[in-house]
Amino acid sequence: MPVGLLGKKVGMTQVYNEAGESLAVTVIEAGPCTVLQVRNNDTDGYAAVQVGFDDKLSNKDKERAEEDRNRNRATRPERGHVAQLKSKRQKRLAEAGVESRPKANCEPKKFVREFRLNEENAAHEVGQELTAAVFDGVARVDVIGTSKGRGTSGAMKRHNFSGQGASHGAKKVHRRVGAIGGHAMNRGMSGFIKKGKRMAGQYGNTRVTVRNLKVVRIDAENNMLLVQGAVPGPNGGYLIIRVAK
Repeated sequence: MPVGLLGKKVGMTQVYNEAGESLAVTVIEAGPCTVLQVRNNDTDGYAAVQVGFDDKLSNKDKERAEEDRNRNRATRPERGHVAQLKSKRQKRLAEAGVESRPKANCEPKKFVREFRLNEENAAHEVGQELTAAVFDGVARVDVIGTSKGRGTSGAMKRHNFSGQGASHGAKKVHRRVGAIGGHAMNRGMSGFIKKGKRMAGQYGNTRVTVRNLKVVRIDAENNMLLVQGAVPGPNGGYLIIRVAK
């Protein structure tokens, strides 16, 4: 099974299938992703592939040569995660005969995630570049993203409550939650509110997974992936794309 990819939501549009039907699709910039680390059971206790997406550089630096780029947007630990840096600690480890992990020798990445593997997969190497071509032959994918944050919202907007009555006698309570004490405990005899009680609060800005989205088109040359339906998050938001389970 192919490893997943990281990407960015571009937006939604319409395409036509072979039957002439209009399909609402989401355009995703899937990759290219760089393999930063390969986890294995011997050293890490689990098998996984760590990939990174989107260089942590300004748009001007992306157009410059590598030796002329300003990398002050990335911290030293972030740079040392992808490239070998000289330090006193590295010198002591080298003198002690401790081998350092292989580095990808790429730019620091803004979005880094791991994909677990069921078994050891030696096909992936540190520094390898993954493109949208990894989804060739895949019919459906799962897309994970962060939903749009809507701040602190009331119960009607957050939980789709219908509100209270709007007839005579209802005074300034039309959008309120109503009484909450009767459902405090199972026996209704406590002053504590149950966990999970649906009330006003933070709405959105949470991890959301949309499953079994149909892959409509793959443009490996431009690293574009078209899936049928909507995906969470705003345009430009980062996404995790994996093969549907």
